[in-house]
Amino acid sequence: MRWRRMQTSPFRTADERRADREEKREAVLRAAVRRFNTHGFHASSLDDVAATLGVSKPTIYHYFGNKDQVLFECVTRGIEQLRAAADGARQAPGTGLDRLRDFLRRYVGVMIDDFGRCLIRTADEALAPDSAARLRALKREIDQAMRDLIRNGLADGSIVTPDVRLTAFALAGALNWTARWHRADGELSADMVAERMVDLLITGLAPR
Repeated sequence: MRWRRMQTSPFRTADERRADREEKREAVLRAAVRRFNTHGFHASSLDDVAATLGVSKPTIYHYFGNKDQVLFECVTRGIEQLRAAADGARQAPGTGLDRLRDFLRRYVGVMIDDFGRCLIRTADEALAPDSAARLRALKREIDQAMRDLIRNGLADGSIVTPDVRLTAFALAGALNWTARWHRADGELSADMVAERMVDLLITGLAPR
């Protein structure tokens, strides 16, 4: 009898409430990042974000404290995607050059995603000083991951370059620009863009 009452209870469980909150928080983030990418951070308000979701501004504050926190969450999500890309590449089979190629292709995929675009299109100065400092530290982690993959290729002879630092900057700079020019409705799919760009870049690193 007690089990039947629990089965038909109108009250949501703690897990259901938590899942519901996470789903709504994710919806706010997606709406915010798309607004920032389209109109720019400074030209967007939380009222604008709320309007796209059909909710009130106080609803946004239920999930985030202020606009800076929303933006920091968006760019951090982009960093987390790049971290996952680096982790996946480290575990990929093949030579150091193969693993670097894997990372770069994953990297392009992140740049084409909403959060990757926001990461590249957002100047550090758009964030509060503490948030900007944290973001710069996170970016250094990704740069270090890139350099480590290049060094691994140097160690096994599959990569030839006289300057690891400059190579990492050149690769990241080329791929980061994808976040600005790629269009989802363009002639090339995200996979085709990743494959062609990375092949061009990798050619210069392979031994002659």
